[in-house]
Amino acid sequence: MRSIRDRARPVRARERLRSQRGASPIELAILMPVILFMLFGAIQIAAVYMARATALSAAQTAVGTQRLYDADEGSGRTRALAFIQTAGDWLTKPTVTVVVDDVNGVVSCDVTGNALTVVPGWTITVTQSASGPIERVTAPGGAP
Repeated sequence: MRSIRDRARPVRARERLRSQRGASPIELAILMPVILFMLFGAIQIAAVYMARATALSAAQTAVGTQRLYDADEGSGRTRALAFIQTAGDWLTKPTVTVVVDDVNGVVSCDVTGNALTVVPGWTITVTQSASGPIERVTAPGGAP
């Protein structure tokens, strides 16, 4: 035969479990905003990274096109804008500036735009640059 103490144990355990009722929804209500904030933060970081990569690739494309021997003026800018159009919407409102320095023989390009954002109305500006030497025809001795 079971003693009174043995019979009381399951009741006490049940009472302890009753005091924990509803704890999971409360914990979820507290933690869910934090989890969502971290999730959207990770997505935003990835979007900024992709916008930076797109801007850098566009700048490198512009320099690679504009530095060619006897390249048309504006060909680098046109090529960079075409690259941005085909790369997707990672970089919005792009501005491409190509500067040709004939004195020093250098082409440089700056690409600026906005990264996609998870929060409407929030803008993150991304700027990337690239530069390279202009191709020249030189004599065998190295003089132009």
